[in-house]
Amino acid sequence: MAVPGPDTGRRVTAVDVAHAAGVSRATVGFVLNDTPGQTISEGTRQRVLRAAELLGYRPNSAARALASGRSRIILFVLPDWPVEFRLRHYLDEATLALDKAGYSLVTYSRPGQVSRPLWESLNPDLVIGPTPFSASDVASMVACGVRQIYPDPNRPGGLDLSLTIDSGPELQVDHLHERGHRKLVFAALAGGRASSLVAARHGAAQAQARALGLPTLDLKHVDHPGIVPAESSTADALTHSPTGASRTTGKAAPTAEDALRGWLAAGITGVVAFDDDAAAAIAGAAVRARIRMPADLAIVGHGDSPLATMFVPALSSVRTDSAARGRAFADFTLHKVAGRPLPVGRLAPKPTVVRRETS
Repeated sequence: MAVPGPDTGRRVTAVDVAHAAGVSRATVGFVLNDTPGQTISEGTRQRVLRAAELLGYRPNSAARALASGRSRIILFVLPDWPVEFRLRHYLDEATLALDKAGYSLVTYSRPGQVSRPLWESLNPDLVIGPTPFSASDVASMVACGVRQIYPDPNRPGGLDLSLTIDSGPELQVDHLHERGHRKLVFAALAGGRASSLVAARHGAAQAQARALGLPTLDLKHVDHPGIVPAESSTADALTHSPTGASRTTGKAAPTAEDALRGWLAAGITGVVAFDDDAAAAIAGAAVRARIRMPADLAIVGHGDSPLATMFVPALSSVRTDSAARGRAFADFTLHKVAGRPLPVGRLAPKPTVVRRETS
């Protein structure tokens, strides 16, 4: 009898795995579904896993979802955020941890979405997001049978899964304050998918400046060549103004060089940058204008991306342990969908300022 598999054209089934491992079909199901409460020996479990791997067994996800009522899909809905270096790292780590637990993490962003939402097609076990969902989205999820929604629309509050407001912006302000800077500005690049994230980080930095008795920390957008809003169509990109525009104000954003001249004339000596891209654009303009850093102007980025060390001068930046945060997200997700206890005492390391040449 031919062994089923890709070469035979026949799909490998759980029955095939059971025959190869010398166990019952039920035992295969218990092992591959990691069913709790079963007294299956570790030797038997490993024998089933080896047989499944050798045969190239892949569970029929549609049949499994129909039988169990669960898809083992987690849908993570992101707001209008750019997928920066640290967020990619966060999502990669969360995806890996959930995959090991038998779940698939699907990330989904819907700026200006007009097609049917993805949760209607995937039937996820959990739809999760860092910010509350609208009433219409919740109604849509409930109507198509989504099992769990987080944040729970009926119980506001709980664990903040967001990377939006951590202690990063506060640390940027604290660092510049400690270095003797009293007049600061919060700077971000014009355009791109970052509106709510910029506003959130600016709000956190503004609150910290207020707590330290510093003047108002204004939010300023600066233009940089090549930056086109991510939501723009191809036609929009072709006609995008070379001077850029602030999507917050609707006015043309100044170039980094023009913004620098205005800031220095106003006595500003410290820049809290939304991310390392903004920090690099401003630092580059400072180099071209022969402005000394940090003597005349200090700049602190956010995210500590590879750009921070490759750029000359090297950028000071806030570093977060995005891998630990991704694992914490996975732990919380498994707690919600599988009832697993949250790890005790596992806390992500706090963000830190990596001090380099720009501050």
